[in-house]
Amino acid sequence: MRRLPDAASRGKSITMDLEGETVPAIEGEPVACSLIAAGESVLARSIKYHRARGPYCFSGACSHCLMRVDGLPNVYTCRVPARDGMKLERQNAYPSAKVDVFEAIDWFFPKGLDHHEMFAGVPVAEQVMAKVARQLAGLGLLPTAPAPERLPVETVRTRVAVVGAGAAGLAAAQVLAAQGLPFLLLERDSVLGGRLLSGVPEADAPPPPAEGLLAPERVRTRVTVIGLFDDEEGHLLAAVSEGTGEPRLVRVYAERFLLAPGGHPPMLPFENNDLPGVYASHAASLLVRRYGVAPETAALVGSGPELYALARLMTERGTKVVAVVDLKGSPPADAPAGAVHGSEPKAHGHNAVSGFSYQDASGRRVKVACDAVLVAVAPSPSFELARQGGAKVEYDEAREVFAVVADAEGRTEAPDVYVAGDVRGARSAAQAAADGRRAAEALVQSLTQAAVGGKS
Repeated sequence: MRRLPDAASRGKSITMDLEGETVPAIEGEPVACSLIAAGESVLARSIKYHRARGPYCFSGACSHCLMRVDGLPNVYTCRVPARDGMKLERQNAYPSAKVDVFEAIDWFFPKGLDHHEMFAGVPVAEQVMAKVARQLAGLGLLPTAPAPERLPVETVRTRVAVVGAGAAGLAAAQVLAAQGLPFLLLERDSVLGGRLLSGVPEADAPPPPAEGLLAPERVRTRVTVIGLFDDEEGHLLAAVSEGTGEPRLVRVYAERFLLAPGGHPPMLPFENNDLPGVYASHAASLLVRRYGVAPETAALVGSGPELYALARLMTERGTKVVAVVDLKGSPPADAPAGAVHGSEPKAHGHNAVSGFSYQDASGRRVKVACDAVLVAVAPSPSFELARQGGAKVEYDEAREVFAVVADAEGRTEAPDVYVAGDVRGARSAAQAAADGRRAAEALVQSLTQAAVGGKS
């Protein structure tokens, strides 16, 4: 990866400490972004599989970017802003993430080693082996300092809680604001807009949110919702706020919950899909649009309009696109030149991507050199929160995803839970916005009817 020529204007230049080495960074951008821009693509290692690990999703969903940060283990470095002097350590890396001495085990156990069976039934030796294996396979060392105090708790009460400030959540919030209904919009990013700001461009997408679109008291950013629960006072969202001031736990009680958390970038099953240098399309578009970081050469694989839109975006920003492989059919007439229908994709490289190959329609194996493989497929719905709230989730065979079951207005089996956007299955930004508007209008109607009926 490299910084684009205008990267210097994106923030203050700082340095971080990576295991004793000074690496350059930009203040405020994700730590993982600064590291890959500095040529440090290996952030951890899998002891069991002898695999190097690097960031994939940049959404805090894949765990490939976990590092020890300022002594705290298992930190998602794709979500943590870089600070001057920040101390970073790789995990599961002995003697280092770039040299794996345990790879020698494969010479003695070519079919894999199951430590659960080693010395099974042999007293003492069995216990020693289990202890060693657990230490090697663990996720870093525990901090030596005492555990931090419990986070302070803030309680908020509102009529409607909206989760996610992407296309769906923003459209819903605008409807609620127009109706004069008290609501609170929670967004884990530092800015509103989601894919409208950093996703793969879509021709019919709504414009990014304008400054002052919503009243400041109706919006909270850098708030990560961690659950939708019940307690003695009712249904509540539990969230961790890292916005202004000290981090704190926020309990949000509401009469209705409108959930628009989007989706997770899925991983396509192909050989070496876990090599550092393989990125989800969301991650690639985020890196290039918000942080000015992009690969020199890239191969793209996947299906659907996002595959071709990402190819155009990367080309526009100076990346040499060496292959565009559609796994589901022939490229459309307006696809970028060189796009092909292919199968059996494979990433090549030892500790990081150095090439990509696939089988073309004639059965010929084609291999190209590149420093990144970008995976563009529809997101997997983030249904977990809705499921916690009582909504039904079913597998959609046509779209090959688990999605929240809801009617056209976003109503779920839980009377107070509405959903919109990618949480219902892959949607374009325009479709997600329409979802959000419909769900908000239906929600307002339900509150009105409840008020007339004397209950909420």
